[in-house]
Amino acid sequence: MAGSPVIVFASFSPNPGQEADVEEILRGMVGPTRAEPGNEIYDLYKKTADGDEAPTFHFFERYTDADALQAHRDTDHYKAYRAKIMDYLSEPIGVVVLDAIDAAS
Repeated sequence: MAGSPVIVFASFSPNPGQEADVEEILRGMVGPTRAEPGNEIYDLYKKTADGDEAPTFHFFERYTDADALQAHRDTDHYKAYRAKIMDYLSEPIGVVVLDAIDAAS
């Protein structure tokens, strides 16, 4: 029996002046991740700078189950992005992993 869907929210706060670099790195993840067998949703969003708040980027991700999420984390493109992205961020990546309870398919 397959496991339940797993949802991930990941948030990225770029260093000042490196917003375009972060966006480029994150955009590079979209195609390869959407092509993974266990990925159902992999959408990138941007919260535009507002007053004193710097722009931030956010992934909304959905995987068929925990095994699919782990398979994503084991890919070469994920490992390469993780090795690179941290140099461009002002704080650690904010990651929240959720189990679906009542979610639309």
